[in-house]
Amino acid sequence: MANYKGVIIEESLKDKEILKKVKIVSTKVEVVAKRHETPWIKQWTMHAVEIPDDEAEMIAEILSKSLDREHGWYADFKNDTNHYIIFRDKIFCVDRKSKGQYEEAKRYGLSLGIPEYQVDFAPDDEVWGR
Repeated sequence: MANYKGVIIEESLKDKEILKKVKIVSTKVEVVAKRHETPWIKQWTMHAVEIPDDEAEMIAEILSKSLDREHGWYADFKNDTNHYIIFRDKIFCVDRKSKGQYEEAKRYGLSLGIPEYQVDFAPDDEVWGR
């Protein structure tokens, strides 16, 4: 199977040790603006990561325990068939063809207070398939 690719926002992590366990392909820093809806931090450090197929479940488990507990965050990575959407203490391994599984993950993210524009991984969303 193909490796997974995704993004981890460093500021979303309470425990940053996970960053040593993944291959960081590139890093981009964005200054926080009103649209980010994260006024408690000054920037988003977005690490594009690549994760081997045989490590995806383990990395998802570690990420789930590493995310900041005070604020609603998620991390995600996907390959051609599966999409891991990881929240604090909850992991969705979505079949990329399943609109229903995406909708469930999106509803969960919204229930945590994550802004709708940030849970843009569902098939009906404009940027889906990115």
